[in-house]
Amino acid sequence: MNSSKTRRKVAPATENGDSADKLDQLLLSSAICNGEDLGPFVRKAFAAGHPETLLNHLRHFSRSKESEIEEVCKAHYQDFIMAVDDLRSLLSDVESLKSSLSNSNTQLQAVAVPLLTSLDSFVEARNKCQNITLAIDSLRTCIQLMELCSRANFHLSQNNFYMALKCVDSIEIGFESKTPSSTLRRMLDKQIPAIRSHIERRINKEFGDWLVEIRIVSRNLGQLAIGQASAARQREEELRIKQRQAEEQSRLSLRDCIYALEEEEDDALNGIGDYGKDGYVNGGSGTLGFDLTPLYRAYHIHQTLGLEDRFKQYYFENRKLQLTSDFQVSSMTPFLESHQTFFAQIAGFFIVEDRVLRTGGSLISKMEVENLWDTAMSKMCSVLEDQFSRMQTANHLLLIKDYVSLLGVTLRQYGYPVDALLDVLSKHRDKYHELLLSDCRKQISEALAADKFEQMYMKKEYEYSMNVLSFQIQTSNIIPAFPYIAPFSSTVPDCCRIVRSFIEDSVSFMSYGGQLDFYDVVKKYLDRLLTEVLGGTLLKLINSSIHGVTQAMQMAANMAVFERACDFFFRHAAQLSGISLRIAERGRRQFPLTTARDVAEEMLAGLLKQKVDGFMMLLENVNWMADEAPQGGNEYVMR
Repeated sequence: MNSSKTRRKVAPATENGDSADKLDQLLLSSAICNGEDLGPFVRKAFAAGHPETLLNHLRHFSRSKESEIEEVCKAHYQDFIMAVDDLRSLLSDVESLKSSLSNSNTQLQAVAVPLLTSLDSFVEARNKCQNITLAIDSLRTCIQLMELCSRANFHLSQNNFYMALKCVDSIEIGFESKTPSSTLRRMLDKQIPAIRSHIERRINKEFGDWLVEIRIVSRNLGQLAIGQASAARQREEELRIKQRQAEEQSRLSLRDCIYALEEEEDDALNGIGDYGKDGYVNGGSGTLGFDLTPLYRAYHIHQTLGLEDRFKQYYFENRKLQLTSDFQVSSMTPFLESHQTFFAQIAGFFIVEDRVLRTGGSLISKMEVENLWDTAMSKMCSVLEDQFSRMQTANHLLLIKDYVSLLGVTLRQYGYPVDALLDVLSKHRDKYHELLLSDCRKQISEALAADKFEQMYMKKEYEYSMNVLSFQIQTSNIIPAFPYIAPFSSTVPDCCRIVRSFIEDSVSFMSYGGQLDFYDVVKKYLDRLLTEVLGGTLLKLINSSIHGVTQAMQMAANMAVFERACDFFFRHAAQLSGISLRIAERGRRQFPLTTARDVAEEMLAGLLKQKVDGFMMLLENVNWMADEAPQGGNEYVMR
């Protein structure tokens, strides 16, 4: 076959000749043998107008090939006859094979039909078994799902939202995609978001209730904390009084005694600076405890819901709004009446925030608390500046200052800086003392106006102690017999009480204000009180109200007692200021009432001189000779 094809591809032999017709015939034969395109030959023939020539060439090529085919057939006809014989013998074998296959098929069908019937039954039974197993697995999955749903409903009914969410998460992770029931899947797709939304609404409501409640708790908490700071300060003051008494007794050397100050060891008296087991600053009795469970519960639930950042922002914004609301000062209520509530509310707010900062994880950051404190500090300073600028009563300034200083002591224990508040208090120190001096001037004027310039008459020992010993103006340590007539009039103890009250109020304002050594300031204003106020009022009284020797003598006696009292005033100021008496004695100045004393003495001397001059003028009218001589002579001469 290959040889024949090869022979068909070979170009036919060409005859000798150079005519164009022979050449075209050769080219056409070669193209046909090589399987080339005959289109150019056809176009050329028609273009030349001789298609018959092309047809003749084609017929000649066909005849030449027929002869070749005939030669090939002649060469291979024996092989073809043998192949036909083989095919006939093969057909006989095929018929016998067909008959054998038919018989085998019949036997196979007879044997296989029962087997196929059994196989069909087996396949059917296996499918049923698989279906039953699938149904059992589906039921088991549904039972587990329903148990989780029932457990979630139970936790919801018990308000145990975290466990309910864990059940919902388990359902969503383990069963939602595996649930065979499309109805259950649709139910889960609908109910799971609804349950989360319900829990979020419930927990937000609880958190909102806590926000309302914590404002009241914060106010009470702040009042309690400041009250404990006040109690601690009172205990310290009592210890200082005992110490001063012991030092005074030792200084006077009344007896060879040993004085020891004993401090009560009561955990409940340790104030608000004690740290509880949880690290929270509490009183020893635990009275500063408050419940943050609703807050942490809401925070935990929002963490579980994946809403942690949103809740933190929500908490901070709400607390910031509450703090801003706490800054509102009522114009209907005097600040003197509302200042304790105002400052206690702020103190309680930051006590709560300190607890949340240290125990709430990342609920609120230290930077956020510091920003809130800076805002509160700025507002409190602004309110204090405004209110202090309006006040014209020293006692009102002192009351608010004391409470603000207690607020500073309380919040400093929680780590909040309070220097700005103390700076505001120090800034109004001069105004307070000016108002205090004005009040004392009025009181001293009233006391001097009420004086009758009569020596005080004391019936009982407590009167002597109250009017003499309490100001250390006694001339002897021996208690006199009663009733006792003092050398001074009532104006002396009255003025001493006013001055002592001034010292105590001045020290009270200067104490706990951030300034440790304030004796010089107290001493400066005490000098002004004695020199300008008391001395000026006495001088005015001497010049306007002293008309007789008796009154002048009483005033001179009072001035002598005032000199001893002034020594007590400076010692008392030093003791209250925590300054050693030796230091106070070194800085002691001259008697501040020198001018008034000198004027009183000059007036008394002038009045006495006038009295003596009057007596001397009376001597000119005296008859030194008796009208009648005595009968027995002068008894002194007779002796």
